[in-house]
Amino acid sequence: MAAHRGEQDSDEDSYEVVDITDYARRHQWWSRVFGNNSGPIAEKYSVTTQLMMGGVTGWCAGYLFQRVGKIAATAIGGGFLLLQIANHSGYVQVDWKKVEKDVNKAKKHLKKKANKAAPEINSFIEESTEFVKKNIVLSGGFVGGFLLGLAS
Repeated sequence: MAAHRGEQDSDEDSYEVVDITDYARRHQWWSRVFGNNSGPIAEKYSVTTQLMMGGVTGWCAGYLFQRVGKIAATAIGGGFLLLQIANHSGYVQVDWKKVEKDVNKAKKHLKKKANKAAPEINSFIEESTEFVKKNIVLSGGFVGGFLLGLAS
């Protein structure tokens, strides 16, 4: 037994005591899931704070998007309805050949502009994707809040 006890004492000396709270601060769960560089916001705020910030801003954006969308749809639909009533009543005469010609001209112009703007749009998409990757918790909260804002 004495030999066994001696081995046990030497084994205790070789163990290292690890502070779990310090380990948890250095190794967050999102670092394991999304990588070590999970963004500057993730380093400043807790996960709960990030979710709340993203959720509240997402809800506000979704709610405003819903309200503005309804107003815009009402205005455009109402204007179109009034135009059709005026056309049917004879107050307005539409030259459909000219409308078709102008629409085709606008299509060609938009195609030219779209080809020039493509690099700018691609760089914006790349920057947005990088932001979402670096701030995945905040972005997730924003998306959830946005959908809730649309539904309310």
